[in-house]
Amino acid sequence: MNTRTLGKILGALGLVALLSAPYTYFVTTGSPWMAAVKAALGVLLIGAYFATNLGEFGQFASRRSTFYLVSTIATVLVVLIGLVAVNYVTAKKGKSWDLTTKKIFTLAPQTKSALASLKEKVRAYAFLAPSDPDYEQVDRLLQRYRELAPDRFEVVFKDPRKAPDLAQKFQLREGQTTLVLTRGSGDKENHTTVSVSGGVTEQDLTNALIKLNAVGEQKVYFTTGHGEWPLEPSQPRDPGSLSELRKTLLQEGYVPSTINLADGKEVPKDAALVVVAGARSKFGKTEADQLGKYLEQGGRMLYFAEASAEPGLDAVLARYGIQVDPGLVADDVYAIDSPYLVVSHFFGDTELARDLKKAQYNLQFPTARGLTALKEGLAEGTEVAAVLTTSPNGFEVKAPTENPQRQSGAKAGSIPLVLQATRNVGSAEGKRNDEMRLVVFGDSEILVDQNWGDEPNRNMVMNAFAWATSQVQKITIRPPDRDISTIDLDAPRLARIRFLATDLVPFGLLAVGLAIWLNRRNK
Repeated sequence: MNTRTLGKILGALGLVALLSAPYTYFVTTGSPWMAAVKAALGVLLIGAYFATNLGEFGQFASRRSTFYLVSTIATVLVVLIGLVAVNYVTAKKGKSWDLTTKKIFTLAPQTKSALASLKEKVRAYAFLAPSDPDYEQVDRLLQRYRELAPDRFEVVFKDPRKAPDLAQKFQLREGQTTLVLTRGSGDKENHTTVSVSGGVTEQDLTNALIKLNAVGEQKVYFTTGHGEWPLEPSQPRDPGSLSELRKTLLQEGYVPSTINLADGKEVPKDAALVVVAGARSKFGKTEADQLGKYLEQGGRMLYFAEASAEPGLDAVLARYGIQVDPGLVADDVYAIDSPYLVVSHFFGDTELARDLKKAQYNLQFPTARGLTALKEGLAEGTEVAAVLTTSPNGFEVKAPTENPQRQSGAKAGSIPLVLQATRNVGSAEGKRNDEMRLVVFGDSEILVDQNWGDEPNRNMVMNAFAWATSQVQKITIRPPDRDISTIDLDAPRLARIRFLATDLVPFGLLAVGLAIWLNRRNK
């Protein structure tokens, strides 16, 4: 390669660098010094071309190379203009594709349902200064909500230092970065807040939206006194509690509380639902009678069975067509690590499981007891349906061992893991609802903190709460957990990644291509 050819190659590289400098400043980085460095480098390389090819300028106009040079410059300009145009159109009307396995950049069905159910406009006040490190992340998330419901979701950014009246109205502390959702106006205005420190997740924002849009609170009573899983841990980081479930219930508009029926008092009138979560010891006759009376009046109950425990509620459940079988369920095909850790996606055709069935979720039950849908002895008008069963390979083991084997005469096949029962109570005395609703789960360990992170199980349980309390709009798929699915990138890092991916690499390839072409043409 001679000096003149090398000069032409350097000139082509310089031309690309010089012409792409405005693109670097206006599109990819916004950095004046980076654009200046590219422009200066381009000028130097073009200068190298002139220095090595000065003797050819007298023949420039008459040689065929003139055409090639002009066409090369024109091609580079067209490519650059095309790139700028594509980036502009993409920025204004771009479409994105979520390629993550958990679809963490796609609004969840619960979010879409919450936005669709808004009866009046919600205004989101983001109290963030433009310089705040969380500004971009919060803005992107809010804009996705606004795009989905432009007539019902409005976004307003306020610098808390420049809007002291609003900060005082919402009782914000000095320097506090907060997202405030409001609906209504005047005396009828309601609002709820979401902390922005460290960013906002879709789950945080959607739960706040649900809470703001909720009509009244749903009081949920958890029975106590029989070894049930506690709502609060007895010591820090105790995995054997329902603290995460309690937090989720609060986020979705429920008010969890505890109740001990040993004193003979009836279930409170404000009870939207009663939950028996892993009772280990027997309920007294008075307690069982109170639960039976509550269901007779159209009450709603969720029952989570505990392995190797007989709490003495068999008669209450049997009246509504459900029996908890002795022993444990095993599956020698659909299981993880142990035959007792049963996996299932065999959903029945119920409203409670419709979204889970559509999503083809796999539920995991660590220590499940089998259930039986009774045909005789149940209250008139009771209807029982299977919400979830094992695979056809399931079987029950009355005396669990480390390596369970199918036993002669034991139940086998598609064994119910979750059953629901309904009954129209008509004109029952002291009627609470027109219809009694009962859901029985064969496993209570799915509720505890150490297992609550399993998204299919969490959605099944929360959908059971929604169905049992007749809140059909809450039967959905909730946003996945982003905590382990995302990384935090500040603005400078994002700018560097953008520069590398959309500027340096493509223009570098263009320059290399021109260099190769010029080298071959001059041989």
